[in-house]
Amino acid sequence: MKNALMPVILALAVTAPAHAQSAGDWTLGFGLGYVSPKDDNGLLAGTPTTVNDDTQVTITAEYFAWDNIGIELLAATPFKHTATIQGVGTATTKHLPPTLSMVYHVPTGGSITPFFGAGINWTTFFSEKSALGDVNLDDSFGVALKVGLDFAVSDRGAIRTELRWIDIDSDVSLNGTPIGTAEIDPLVVGVSYVMKF
Repeated sequence: MKNALMPVILALAVTAPAHAQSAGDWTLGFGLGYVSPKDDNGLLAGTPTTVNDDTQVTITAEYFAWDNIGIELLAATPFKHTATIQGVGTATTKHLPPTLSMVYHVPTGGSITPFFGAGINWTTFFSEKSALGDVNLDDSFGVALKVGLDFAVSDRGAIRTELRWIDIDSDVSLNGTPIGTAEIDPLVVGVSYVMKF
């Protein structure tokens, strides 16, 4: 199946028009984001903790203040994670990770456009639940980095693949007592369809 699809992908890459970005353009993207926290998520109550993965719908809006340079806002439906404190128990939380980035789209003149960017992430946690007691996770502010590729399928549409790294650390308390910092720092893999206006 992969061998059958490869000629189609190559044909699209060669024949699709360039997806140029000019000052004043807007793009809107809809897709999926897979959040994968790093392996070592720090110590809570002095015990190693792990946080699981999740996938949710993502939305991006980007305004091009200059040719090929955009200001992008990432939003998503709430991600849900379970934190496991080894030998102690688990806690679940939901979070929203709005991220504001400045992104440079490399003008290749072809149908494949690389991009990279950096910005600020704010992650807010809510709906914390645990049999251990009243768990609270503080909001997190941190750096966000991204790289990716746009594959133009028309003069106003592209398939986007991207990878983000986000600095997310949250101070955790149990029944009002601080028990440590959850170091999430995930990689976020995204696939979306992007429309230019």
